[in-house]
Amino acid sequence: MSGYLAKMAEQEFEEVVLMHDATTGLQAAIAIHSTVRGPALGGTRMWLYPTENAAVEDAMNLARGMSYKSAAAELPLGGGKGVIIGDPCSDKCEALFRAYGRCVERMNGRFITAADMGVAEDDLDCIKAETCHVIGGRTLGSPSPYTAFGVWKGIRACAEEVYGSPDLEGLCIAVQGIGSVGQALCKHLAEEGAKLIVADIDQSKVEMAVELWGAKAVGRDEIFSQQCDIFTPCGGGGAINEESLPLLRCRIVAGAANNVLREEKYGAALHERGILYAPDYIINAGGIIFVEYSRQGGKDVDAIKTDIARIEGRLKELFRRSREQKRLPEEIADIIAEEKLKEKSEHFLSG
Repeated sequence: MSGYLAKMAEQEFEEVVLMHDATTGLQAAIAIHSTVRGPALGGTRMWLYPTENAAVEDAMNLARGMSYKSAAAELPLGGGKGVIIGDPCSDKCEALFRAYGRCVERMNGRFITAADMGVAEDDLDCIKAETCHVIGGRTLGSPSPYTAFGVWKGIRACAEEVYGSPDLEGLCIAVQGIGSVGQALCKHLAEEGAKLIVADIDQSKVEMAVELWGAKAVGRDEIFSQQCDIFTPCGGGGAINEESLPLLRCRIVAGAANNVLREEKYGAALHERGILYAPDYIINAGGIIFVEYSRQGGKDVDAIKTDIARIEGRLKELFRRSREQKRLPEEIADIIAEEKLKEKSEHFLSG
């Protein structure tokens, strides 16, 4: 056995579905990694992938990450992910998203989707016209501020581990990508007194960060080599790779992006260079916690933030185990998630 079936068997995937709609030209994939703890929840992203294989690989990698993220956050959810092949700047239309919604509906509730890179809340409303298995849209609002809140708390745990204090005042933080999550995160960091360096493909967002928070603007390729205390990737996956790794001049890598390490070996490489890595699916779980509260009808913002704030404690415990067991943080995170993936979750909200 080789190819995707071999990968599915090795990583215990339940299902990978490829979709095509002749009328709209929709080309998409949905990957379901696990439904042991509950339905597979994961966003749908739209991206101009170079190949079909790249799109399916991305869906599978992200779906597995969602399983681990939900399990580690003790949510009654499995993990899945949807990808639509196309340019989010020019290929969007209501008919295409409705066609995708019909594909989601055919999954019979095994997959629940939400917004992700390239898919906005307005797009979710089009998907909702064809299926109820969607969380988000204009009436709910974006989970991005909640993701950013959790990442901020997680960065504090990292700072305590490396610098002896969770206080971020005076620390220099380089933020790669200042979309909706990155912007909200920059606000938290700046309000605590951190000094910001920012880069983004959209220069208007960079200019906004300079104006609002006094950030230092650098080019997209220059952000990796900035002298800083913390490097915070908040864009696409694979930020830490063979090109970027030698350039890093920081002691912590902690951000909102998924699949920060292009390959597992780069986690060990960070450790060898004395750089602490916060496993992405632990630190960026705030958004999915908000989504699950919303799915179950929970609307108490204070309660949601209290739950998300537990990310700080989870990372502290993870780093403690990492030190004591002399294993990488991401290895400990995987052990925790895999243990919980085997358990069925009976409930989430109390009261």
